[in-house]
Amino acid sequence: MDRAVNKIREWIEENRADAVLITSEANRYYLSGFTGSTGMVLITKNSQFVLSDFRYRQQVREECTDLTFLMTDSQHSVSDHFKDLGIRIVGIEENKVSYRQAVELMNHHEKIKLVPLKNLIEKLRSIKTKDEIEKIEKAAALSDVGWEYIKQHLHPGKKEKDLALDLEIFLRRNGAENISFPVILASGHRSALPHGVASDKIIEDGDLITVDFGSIVNRYCSDMTRTLVAGQANDKQKEIYHVVLEAQTKALEAVKPGVSGKELDDIARNIITKAGYGEAFGHGLGHGVGLEVHELPQVSQKGITRLTPGMVITIEPGIYLPGVGGVRIEDLVLVTNEGYQVLSQSCKKLQEVG
Repeated sequence: MDRAVNKIREWIEENRADAVLITSEANRYYLSGFTGSTGMVLITKNSQFVLSDFRYRQQVREECTDLTFLMTDSQHSVSDHFKDLGIRIVGIEENKVSYRQAVELMNHHEKIKLVPLKNLIEKLRSIKTKDEIEKIEKAAALSDVGWEYIKQHLHPGKKEKDLALDLEIFLRRNGAENISFPVILASGHRSALPHGVASDKIIEDGDLITVDFGSIVNRYCSDMTRTLVAGQANDKQKEIYHVVLEAQTKALEAVKPGVSGKELDDIARNIITKAGYGEAFGHGLGHGVGLEVHELPQVSQKGITRLTPGMVITIEPGIYLPGVGGVRIEDLVLVTNEGYQVLSQSCKKLQEVG
């Protein structure tokens, strides 16, 4: 990620710092390609390092050919390396570094000054390269295949937990390294829980069933949600489904460079509110997706960032009615120069199964 490293070095110069220290797993991988579970990336004005323990020495040498390995153990602390390299002012991920880590850095070498990066790396990650987009497209395509598989099994008499496990196994067997998050599979009254992780509940005839899941392929995530009905949908279920679908469609059609996340959220929220369900849509419209399933940009009332080509976001309005159930429809969307491209291709027509 030469572009990202160059931006970091610009930040170092502008802030009169000596280095930037990266501790979070996603940012660490983004900047170095290092896949180990423990370590840090250190970028200075002229050099790049991976700091980790003996277990990862050879792995760093194989995965990060352009970076230098620095051992961290009982004899070599991060602060020791800072002292050896003449580092006194360091940019850090203020939302990722713990209080204990910060205190250890400052107390061990009292002249070290920590400066917040203010989501610098996350902002860089929000605009994907062609290679990153291709990886996300593969993850989205696998999720589409997974949906076609699991919807054939969403019948009365099946347990939510069993179906969620079945979907996860299918995705893994067909190329997923992992799932983006624990499968959300909620039926009946539980579908009114926006994040209703699968339970022991048995699906019953007439239940709304919401399935929210994602695949990880080559470390990049997908995210999609579909809702259907076990059996025949009643009038209320049809009503809220079509309100959500209209809100999602109109918000999708507005995706283009220069539009803010808040503006998209307003479009969907106004449609749901005019239909009388404003209080039943209590979460943001969407979020960025990439190395993490929730990342920048924000697509909500807090989303002031203007969309840029290369961003990948979700559009996922919902209506949740306690005692009745809930509906959410979510697509993964690439912002293009011309507007947008929907990456999740699964049918959004109300489906009745069983």
